[in-house]
Amino acid sequence: MTSDYLRAIKAALTGSPATPLALVCNFEAEARWATNHVGLPAAAISASTDVVRRMEQLGALLAGPDDVLIASHELDPGFRRYAEELGFALPEVLVPADAGSSTTENAIGSPAVLAALRGRQLLPMGTTADEEKLADAAGIALAVPGSDVFERVNSKIYSRRLVEDTGLRPVPGHTVESVAEFEAVLDGLTGPTVVKDAYGVSGKGLVVLDSQAKVDGLRKLVRRRAARTGDDRLHVVVEHWLPKRYDLNYQLTVARDGSVRFDFVKQALTENGVHKGHIMPADLTGAQHDELTHAARTVGARLHRDGFHGVAGVDAILGADDVLHPVLEINARLNMSTYQGGVVERLVPPGHACLAKHYPVRDIGFEQVRRVLPPQVVVTCFGTVAAGRLYTMSFAPDRTALEALDAATATALETL
Repeated sequence: MTSDYLRAIKAALTGSPATPLALVCNFEAEARWATNHVGLPAAAISASTDVVRRMEQLGALLAGPDDVLIASHELDPGFRRYAEELGFALPEVLVPADAGSSTTENAIGSPAVLAALRGRQLLPMGTTADEEKLADAAGIALAVPGSDVFERVNSKIYSRRLVEDTGLRPVPGHTVESVAEFEAVLDGLTGPTVVKDAYGVSGKGLVVLDSQAKVDGLRKLVRRRAARTGDDRLHVVVEHWLPKRYDLNYQLTVARDGSVRFDFVKQALTENGVHKGHIMPADLTGAQHDELTHAARTVGARLHRDGFHGVAGVDAILGADDVLHPVLEINARLNMSTYQGGVVERLVPPGHACLAKHYPVRDIGFEQVRRVLPPQVVVTCFGTVAAGRLYTMSFAPDRTALEALDAATATALETL
């Protein structure tokens, strides 16, 4: 049975809660959007790693029985049985025979996959030119806008300008689109600062400047590249590094008609800018929650005005002074939290605390993993075990019990 959570997403994006979807979890979308922009000087890092390909299977617990999931790997049979025992009605998984390119590109070249997509709408994590080509090749519609809209609204520069234009409380900082602008900002820096690529993700394309030596070193690298390439463009944001209590992530859904739904807020677990997981409910006062709800409606209205409809995640910060900065950046696409909604609805008891997290683990069989996990720990993606990660969601009556469960889970997995 399709979750109410997914039915609400379908209704907002397609006009009907029963629309059959074809999901593709293209986690490499940011790298594609970034190709027309110049970020910080750094070695190029391919987003199409083995773990990213295997993370596509996170979509299995979001999709319903009338949907299909396009992925590079089949679901493990043991995991499929386990998920069905938990009450999930899983989608058919379509695996293109050719694995030489990205999953989307492989699907375009597969007549069998294209035939299986007919009569559906395509829901990518975020639309790039490849997903547009896939929809065209299959003769189906996208459930969300095209790549030009996604590229525009997913820039961190867009996020900062939206905050400035709408009067939301900003993180102090600047937008930069040229080397000259960047140097002017560097000249005025006071205190620790973070520089982020407009399309950086999960700690990539991020530099913390906490000494004059680092400022001078980055300035030299940027100047040297501009002189070598003859290209003065530089698309980054420069922000004060704020002391904080914790990071937050909240989700909103923008319907085709412009209505905005605040879905949830979670406390984000990060380490050096890299996403590690989520805890919910977030530890917020009623006033802080109301402020986030207002921000979500404001962000959603502006996104819709700029041509977007779909699911969007927003990163926020609760400062050490308890001041909320409700928009650090907007990720106007499906997020890690998006794939967890069906699990929360089906398995997490009301009033319980919940932890979404991945653990390091060696490549072993599903039944071995299942035997050592407490029943309050749900495996949400097993395919990534082949790449050293196990994605889970845990739930307990309160935060203290949840911390104990987390520690017990880590210990149990270390024994395997």
